[in-house]
Amino acid sequence: MNVEVLAVGTELLLGQIINSNGAHIGARLAEFGLDHYRQAVVGDNLERLTAAIREAAERADALIVTGGLGPTQDDLTREALCAAAGVEMRHSEEQEDALRDLWARRGRQMPASNLRQAQHPDGAEMLPNQKGTAPGLRMRIGSCLVFALPGVPQEMEPMLDEFVLPTLSDEDPVERGVIVSRLLRTWGESESRVAELLADIYSGSSNPTLAFLASGGEIKLRLTARAADAAAAAAAIEPIETEVRGRLGALVFGADDETIERIVLDECRRRGWLMATAESMTGGLVAAALTAVPGASEVFSGAIVAYTASAKESALGVSARLIAEHGQVSAEVALAMADGAVDRLGVEVAVAVTGAAGPDPLDREPGTVFVAVRTPEASRTRQLVLPGDRERVRTYATTAALHQTRLALTQGDA
Repeated sequence: MNVEVLAVGTELLLGQIINSNGAHIGARLAEFGLDHYRQAVVGDNLERLTAAIREAAERADALIVTGGLGPTQDDLTREALCAAAGVEMRHSEEQEDALRDLWARRGRQMPASNLRQAQHPDGAEMLPNQKGTAPGLRMRIGSCLVFALPGVPQEMEPMLDEFVLPTLSDEDPVERGVIVSRLLRTWGESESRVAELLADIYSGSSNPTLAFLASGGEIKLRLTARAADAAAAAAAIEPIETEVRGRLGALVFGADDETIERIVLDECRRRGWLMATAESMTGGLVAAALTAVPGASEVFSGAIVAYTASAKESALGVSARLIAEHGQVSAEVALAMADGAVDRLGVEVAVAVTGAAGPDPLDREPGTVFVAVRTPEASRTRQLVLPGDRERVRTYATTAALHQTRLALTQGDA
């Protein structure tokens, strides 16, 4: 069974809301072993939405539509389903009563616009929504089984599990098995170079498959296998993973949920060391990445953001002579910042970042970054030249700082 997903909402196209529903639905379809080849996003326009539904229904065995079921004029999914199926809109007295009862229990008067949520395409089944006022819909357009679910994730997710996935499993009685993925995390080489090293694996294996995902300076490798059960899928992935690790060596630093932030914090925790950051051009991004991990407070002590030369002097004790001699963007100043964080915050490990994010140069050309890491065992500095605009340089510098910390913790002064 081929399932497609269509997200509805102009706010998604404008980037005002991230389409987290698409990722969640994709993961759940994979867990059920259902084929999923396409996702699309369409704005709140009746003509375009109708066309998108009609086109998907002609290709797919099943279509999951999210969003556009609210009570306002720009919620057009019901109308688009009617137009795509060539049916009339109907009104459900039962759903109207349920809506009025819900509002009464809230002690509030129901706006007349909410009656739109009692409407449904002729022949569609209304699916109860225990978390909100917008019922879902289940219907057929030609041979395609169509589900319409609310766009609010807290409402969509339980309805997906209760109504959609069980129905799709019943509709597709073929032994599908399961789809399992393994994510290998690499750092230190470009996506193109990693792809070159693994080209024959990519082209020569259809199950498992290999995909490359570039994100924030890291290259992720997704190995995906379909098999009768999870154990068989994992067994199919194992020899490919072994070959990939053998070719890439130390470039692979973790797998699945072993993010660089977790690895750094776990390594400090294992050694009983506290850590801190001293940041200039990253403005606290390294600290933010670390503190996003639950339990970071066991290891992470604090951060000093010293953006200007005077702040580096007063907050971190970097000498004015050192800055005058080497410039703010230098290995010497980065190391002095790390030393200052160790002294001022009373930690064993400190990582410091200073650089020129651009667009204007600061002592050095834009993209020039220095990272320094101080541990009880040693200190190290690294100069980087990072590509891209200001935000990309800052993002890559944050990732690089975390990896330089990992290397300092695991390799000492090597």
